[in-house]
Amino acid sequence: MKKYLAISLTIATILLNSCSNGQSKSSNTTLSAIEFSEKMAELPTALIIDVRTPGEFSQGHLKNALNWDITTNSFENQIVSLDKSKPVLVYCMSGSRSSFAVQDMRSKGFKTVYELYGGMMKWRAANLPETTDVATASIGMSKQQFDNLLITDKLVLIDYYADWCAPCKRMKPYLDEISKEMADKVVVVRINADESRALCKEFKIDAIPVLQIYKNKKLIWANTGFIEKEEVVKQLK
Repeated sequence: MKKYLAISLTIATILLNSCSNGQSKSSNTTLSAIEFSEKMAELPTALIIDVRTPGEFSQGHLKNALNWDITTNSFENQIVSLDKSKPVLVYCMSGSRSSFAVQDMRSKGFKTVYELYGGMMKWRAANLPETTDVATASIGMSKQQFDNLLITDKLVLIDYYADWCAPCKRMKPYLDEISKEMADKVVVVRINADESRALCKEFKIDAIPVLQIYKNKKLIWANTGFIEKEEVVKQLK
């Protein structure tokens, strides 16, 4: 139990630091989406591990992937049962959790572990195929709905977020404050990136959090990654 808590705290720290920059693409085992797809084809019998939550997994995942949630205490028991001499492919949503999982596996003696740089967000941005376990996955906000939100004389502050994203959670309270404090001239719109996958692909949103400001239907400012309230307010004045 103590070991599980330590792992959970470490993962939380990684996610808190960044959702969009959880990896450094510096080795031949950290692969781009295209390279990861090619490696899957090259190693058709290799184990593919999706370390996200079951909820995320059900909304779309790579074909033949196993869902071993890195945040649960069963993850350690699952990887211990594997043959460490055989190659394994690992991914998550944006790269932070898979990066931790890969480090953990390598420390335990796994010889070859490939990780997907940027996770499912980069995979989807590259328009690569995925599968789903549900018959009707949520399609989220449509392009038409998005365009309709921009029909206003106020500034529109768009927040692309995900429920699992720690920086997104840190930013939500001040975005709620902005929504109330600047209601006379700013409309705050939060878009769940997991649910609105088609919209994210349309606008090439391949990392989160992302903030955007629109004026008269035109994008005038954008930021990827955590940002303090003061900086956002400065852009809205």
